Amino acid sequence: MSASRLLGRDEAVLVVIDIQDKLLPAIADGDALLANLVKLVRFAGIVGLPVIATEQLKLGETVPDLRAVLPDTSPIGKLTFNCFGCPEFVEAVRGLGRPTLVLTGIEAHICVAQTALEALGDHRVHVVSDAVGSRSPHDREIALRRVEQAGAVITSTEMLMYELLREAGTDEFRAALRLVKGS
Repeated sequence: MSASRLLGRDEAVLVVIDIQDKLLPAIADGDALLANLVKLVRFAGIVGLPVIATEQLKLGETVPDLRAVLPDTSPIGKLTFNCFGCPEFVEAVRGLGRPTLVLTGIEAHICVAQTALEALGDHRVHVVSDAVGSRSPHDREIALRRVEQAGAVITSTEMLMYELLREAGTDEFRAALRLVKGS
């Protein structure tokens, strides 16, 4: 793990939790959340950041807009709220050997928060504030406060992107800038 407080792309994995057909329509500001998730997954492809996605069993598939940009990886099905309660998730994280999890997804106060709290024992955790959601904005805010108090870093989509890029003027920067501008 880097001694710097800045996140390095070689130490992180993007985790997309339960962005599914039966969940997303009930989430406050779900359209904005989905737009940021699509942006982050595309950005992960630009900078070579691995992505792990999960699906809560019996709640439908990952939404089509996100499935279309996910790397050639099938989401991991789970019954537990905490992703670490699923052996396939634990194995996927272990197999990547990266010390930092960048968490996104729904619901912030259930699956995201429980995963963050569990992960903090062994990992650095960054939670992307504008890429997590709950049905209730209050629940989302409480979740962000709780995981931050426990030691997670709260960040935003653009903050994370520019932190991993580190500099302007590169091909990666130009590709990311198109994502930021929405073109």
